[in-house]
Amino acid sequence: MHALSPVSACDRLAATIRCRARERAFATGRAVLAGYVDAIGFLHLGGYFVSFMSGNSTRLGLGLGASLAEAVVPAALVASFVTGVMAGTAAGHVAGPRKRPALLLSVAALLLVAGVPNFAGPVFAAMLVTAAAMGALNGTFERDGKVTIGVTYMTGTLVKLGQRLAGALLGGDRLGWTWYLLLWLGLVAGAVTGAVVYRHIGLEGLWIAAGLFVAAAAIVPKN
Repeated sequence: MHALSPVSACDRLAATIRCRARERAFATGRAVLAGYVDAIGFLHLGGYFVSFMSGNSTRLGLGLGASLAEAVVPAALVASFVTGVMAGTAAGHVAGPRKRPALLLSVAALLLVAGVPNFAGPVFAAMLVTAAAMGALNGTFERDGKVTIGVTYMTGTLVKLGQRLAGALLGGDRLGWTWYLLLWLGLVAGAVTGAVVYRHIGLEGLWIAAGLFVAAAAIVPKN
């Protein structure tokens, strides 16, 4: 086996850095869209989430402590989200190297359906479809059966942000925390945008997200 020349080693390092930058840009974009969709769902349902299942799990517990009727909505949203994760994982397995575009197009299709005015009668049905879409979205960063970057929830990201900030203060990597801050800010910015859009055009704002997911499918980096 021949040793790598300095030039080829540098080329490989540069390619790795470019690949990492594309991955991070892609993840941040998905976080923005997840925040956007979650804000629309939250406002539409009056306090429930379509992507943040920790919040819905707390609402489920509160509902069970009060009455079964109050637990129905959060329980259904959690179940729909998990179903979306399962469907996304299965679809990604079938799609193989085209997993990411296939998942993004599937998410876009679900959001298009959910954004139809008075879809399936009650507004709750549209939110179940939206929760399934957000569950499937997490499969875009799945490797070896594990989600490497959660783009619809930020608790783990904030933990890593705190760890990297502490490391920087203790003399470690001074900029290692910036990526996690950017990911979190992306979700917050998306939520702000979603809230503004919902107040102007309502649930049809999901169509904007659907269009952006279609665009992302055309430029998404390979696994």
